[in-house]
Amino acid sequence: MKELPANSRVTNRMLRRFDDLHGLTDVVPDAVVVIDQAGGILSFNTGAERMFGYSEEQVRNENVSLLMPSPDREAHNGYLAHYLDTGEKRMIGTARVTNARRRNGDTFPIELTVGEMKFGDRLYFAGFIKDLTNVGENEQLMHSLQADLAHVSRISSMGSLASSIAHELNQPLTSIVNYAAAASDMLDDAAMDGLDDVRHALSKCRSEALRAGEIIRRLRDFISHGDITPEIDNLRRIVNSATALALVNGDGRDVDFSSQIAPECESVLVVPIQIQQVLVNLIRNALEAMQGSPNKRLRVTSACHDDGMVRISVSDSGPGLDPHVAQRLFHPFVSTKASGMGLGLSICQTIINAHGGKIWARPSELGGTEFSFTLKSANFGGEND
Repeated sequence: MKELPANSRVTNRMLRRFDDLHGLTDVVPDAVVVIDQAGGILSFNTGAERMFGYSEEQVRNENVSLLMPSPDREAHNGYLAHYLDTGEKRMIGTARVTNARRRNGDTFPIELTVGEMKFGDRLYFAGFIKDLTNVGENEQLMHSLQADLAHVSRISSMGSLASSIAHELNQPLTSIVNYAAAASDMLDDAAMDGLDDVRHALSKCRSEALRAGEIIRRLRDFISHGDITPEIDNLRRIVNSATALALVNGDGRDVDFSSQIAPECESVLVVPIQIQQVLVNLIRNALEAMQGSPNKRLRVTSACHDDGMVRISVSDSGPGLDPHVAQRLFHPFVSTKASGMGLGLSICQTIINAHGGKIWARPSELGGTEFSFTLKSANFGGEND
């Protein structure tokens, strides 16, 4: 019979229930972790041992935050205390995609569902954890999230491509208009049969070229200033979801990952799925940049600005940017990758500009590159009052 903490005040009957529960959960392939009201681990099934790399003896009575990356590790006890004080259920009974941390330090994406049970006057919590690292085995689970992101990516790619084409085509269209106008002027002085037809054709050429230019101008204005419907959302939740999606292929192995989200400006005014797309793009770029680095470090941080904006930064310890590429980094069709189309960062810029923010890159304190962008805080100027 497995030993429980003295402060759990469990009876022999309750001990038998925990042993029966442990026997059942050991046959479950996923991880099942049972904790007490203080967050201490009481039960750690075989699936959890495989997933996290700890034995049950190593984690018994340890705080469950041991299995979490920062900043969830530091905040977990506060979340637990808030529930015990208020009864407000933020996670219990619902599944959510977040991140966990193995014994070797790897951060990996999980689906977490938390249930509660009561023995006597004590509450206990069971976490059911599915490892999402292998996207092939979890394709159904991730389908809806990835479909949403793929849709946003396709629309943004089309917008960025159309914007680039509009910019490129406007130059020759302007030349057509100028040459057609000049030819019409020169023909005014000529005296030969059929000149009226020539003038008519050139006039049509000029008007059609102007009409095409107007269509492209309107398309470009729509893309650059298209309406979006922002909503108030939690930046920490967006970052956690984006990180889980970016790590879904197992790219987080051997990466020292952490996030530090400023609690005083967690509420932002955004289209959540679009900002999630920006973060997924930047995190995946950072992971690819660090593939050949001996020490892989990735940080996602946020900071509040006095002007009502929130700065979000993604920093890596990769080789950094080529100075020649850095100057045109956010231009369409400029890529640091041999097989890249060069639309990813241009898409990010389109999304952030539409949110009223800015995006830029600079050398990172970790030795690689830091990409930062700004968003509007939902707490600035009394929007929530």
